[in-house]
Amino acid sequence: MPNELLLYRTTSLSIAAATARLQEVSAAHRFGVQAYHNLREKMAAKGVAFDREVRIVEVCNPAHAATVLRHDIEVSTALPCRISLYEEDGRTVLATIKPTAMLGMFRAAGAAATAQEVEDTLVRIMDETCHG
Repeated sequence: MPNELLLYRTTSLSIAAATARLQEVSAAHRFGVQAYHNLREKMAAKGVAFDREVRIVEVCNPAHAATVLRHDIEVSTALPCRISLYEEDGRTVLATIKPTAMLGMFRAAGAAATAQEVEDTLVRIMDETCHG
């Protein structure tokens, strides 16, 4: 059952192909890739077997981040935006927390317009990653 606090998109691309495409598309939308995590590899390196393929790409637009942080520095605990890629029912799923939903956890009501703009851009990034 989908979580209403998350944005989802699916694609027939492999996780590796979708991850590479996501990084390219993010850059085209002025969202830099801050970090990349292959959870299965990281867990294996620590001696933990994990059979699911999960990649996480952390993206950020510095201007948007600065705007939100000026309203409430505690938002830094939720930055950068993370887009998770994993397989479900034979398709690659891209999922991220809705910035507008996440903003409700903080005292940054004045940043609502920026959160909506970031959310709209993340939707475009995910759509372009999935559908070219």
